[in-house]
Amino acid sequence: MDQKQMILLPYQIACFYACVLILSLATAQTTTNSTTTTITKGVNVTKRGCRKQCGNVTVPYPFGIGEGSGCAINAGFEIKCNISRDGSQKPLIGTLEVYNISDAEVRISNSIAWRCYNSNGAVRNEYLDYTRLGNSTYPYSFSALNRFIVVGCDDNAVITGRNFEYNCSTSCNLSRDVTEGECMGNGCYQVQIPKGLKYFVPIISSTRNHTDVWYFNQCGYAFLGEADRFYFRGLQDLSDITFYRRTMASVPIVLDWAIGNLTCIQARKSKDYACRENSECVDSDTGLGGYRCSCDKGYEGNPYLSPGCQDIDECVHPNTCEENCTNTPGSYICSCPDGYTDDGKKDGRGCIAPYSEFPWIKFSIGTGVGFISIVVVITWLYFSIKKRKLIRVREKFFQQNGGLLLKHRISTNEGGLKATKIFTAEELKKATNNYANDRILGRGGNGIVYRGVLRDNSIVAIKRSRFVDESQIDQFINEVLILTQVNHRNVVRLFGCCLEAEVPLLVYEYVSEGTLYEHIHNQRGADWLSWQNRLRIAAEVATTLAYLHSFASMPIIHRDVKSANILLDKVYTSKVADFGASRLIPLDQTHVATLVLGTSGYLDPEYFRTSQLTEKSDVYSFGVVLAELLTGLKPVSKDRNGEDKNLADYFVMSMNKNSLFQILDRRILREGSLEQLQKMAELVKNCLRVHGEDRPTMKEVAIEIEGLRKLTGIAWSNQNEQEENELSDLYTVPINSYGNTSNSDSCRIMHPTYSPS
Repeated sequence: MDQKQMILLPYQIACFYACVLILSLATAQTTTNSTTTTITKGVNVTKRGCRKQCGNVTVPYPFGIGEGSGCAINAGFEIKCNISRDGSQKPLIGTLEVYNISDAEVRISNSIAWRCYNSNGAVRNEYLDYTRLGNSTYPYSFSALNRFIVVGCDDNAVITGRNFEYNCSTSCNLSRDVTEGECMGNGCYQVQIPKGLKYFVPIISSTRNHTDVWYFNQCGYAFLGEADRFYFRGLQDLSDITFYRRTMASVPIVLDWAIGNLTCIQARKSKDYACRENSECVDSDTGLGGYRCSCDKGYEGNPYLSPGCQDIDECVHPNTCEENCTNTPGSYICSCPDGYTDDGKKDGRGCIAPYSEFPWIKFSIGTGVGFISIVVVITWLYFSIKKRKLIRVREKFFQQNGGLLLKHRISTNEGGLKATKIFTAEELKKATNNYANDRILGRGGNGIVYRGVLRDNSIVAIKRSRFVDESQIDQFINEVLILTQVNHRNVVRLFGCCLEAEVPLLVYEYVSEGTLYEHIHNQRGADWLSWQNRLRIAAEVATTLAYLHSFASMPIIHRDVKSANILLDKVYTSKVADFGASRLIPLDQTHVATLVLGTSGYLDPEYFRTSQLTEKSDVYSFGVVLAELLTGLKPVSKDRNGEDKNLADYFVMSMNKNSLFQILDRRILREGSLEQLQKMAELVKNCLRVHGEDRPTMKEVAIEIEGLRKLTGIAWSNQNEQEENELSDLYTVPINSYGNTSNSDSCRIMHPTYSPS
């Protein structure tokens, strides 16, 4: 073989393998639709099941968000996430805002002491700060990276703490004495603080009350802050009346943290030693003892979380070895091909080829060009095949979820269905940041609801179903079309749907203030609702259900009425939501036979027994919601024996025993009049009757509640002269029992007794 043929050899080999690979991929495309997915497990910085961020701050373990949440290694590392009314979040240690958390330090908000004078030397205003880092069990102390800084031309500041006291003075008679960038006494002075400091008190005073320098310096300041973040701007700082605001925002305080107060040697012998596998213990140098954990060399991850730090695969990095790379636990080995010598590392000596007359340079160029050609062809073919597969899968899901039927209904314009919008799967995936966990608003039996931001920056709620029953596609499409047209201010508006995903997705309007359940039971920081607000919300929901039952083009039974499916907006206007279990009732029928669906505690016993769904099933569930509003109790709870207690039975039993007022919410008793509470209790009892035919309609319930809102009178608790902790029932108007003994027994068979504890 001559030299020319040897140079052409790489091109021929490259073309041969390119053809083989193209044919193989094309054959695989026509014979299978399966795909192989490589899953890379990421490093969790938080404890499993815990929030990762508060605002823009990532909170890694051993820290954790939430007091008593169990997300931190102990109470000292718990970070409170404060949520303001505008929705912004601030992580706090006590009352101090957290800016950043690293593996050894925490940066928090600053506080500055100042004293300002007028031209006569009188104190105009002042602020002195006392900063303490919690109790002695808190794992923080002020870092030596901080400096105690005094800014002013006639000021003396004293900082005192545990077993120390420093006195700092500044002086400058003339403005030309001040030099920008120098903090050595002329207008600015700073001193290092000792290690292990957990609290300090600054005291600021003046010799001549700034009378000699008032024309360019009216105030003196003293504060603790990170030295590298403060730069003295000379006269600009001395004359700036907003100096303290600007410095508080730009100069944080640095805290050191450590676990416990034991050394590494002592901690390794204790049962709560925090360092996991492949990590080392590092003694804290804060002066207070304790230790921290750090991953061993060649490992990465969170050293405080099991299974500890994970091995770094150095061989995945292209700049590690020149030829052959072998990963080892915590390290790697580079080697050269046969005939080559040296260490094989790209940052070392590499691989040295043996001497030869063969034209290696030309051969290498030919091989490289051939290889690049193969990569380009394979990449193009791969993405083309992947795109075609994706299109076919989406078309399959679109047809499977009833997309063709929905398009037909829209094209024929049945009932004016122009408001129905069909979203793409990619659009909703982007709106939810690929369905990220921090976008989850709630979970239910029918699916998960995410907070989404569309391309026009409008905020929506996106419900992702858990599954879809192919036999119910026609009914699902009918529900989507009808709910799109339901025009009621107290029904969560349905904007549209997406049918090209594996399961259907529904897009609703976003309601900001959570659920009625959270407000009744004081969950997730929800505000308590007054009696008047509860009456108004009850009236709105009753009117909405009456509309769905009676005034819609085809009656709709919600089938899952509960306080968790009633949302509240920013002015506490109610919105009925979650029609995933709803059913349409033809105008010529009074009920439908269907599988029993609903929520324990709210489920109609007659519907449970007969599987016959009627509008009176919603009435029963709404009666349980009214009982929640009156008592503040949950629909199902546990008694002392660990058995379920049912609120519906408990409420009716209390009325029959004339002891209702013993279970009503004390704050409701303080706000509601006797007549209102009596009539509302009667209404709840009527809604909870065992037989549906004995219950009122939702229209009658709505009229009754509107009437209660117009009643006025003295609050019940103001008529009771006994102490609040000795409340006895004053239900003086007899309440008739509902049904006979057998009816009551049958109800209790289906619902475990809710006896007062």
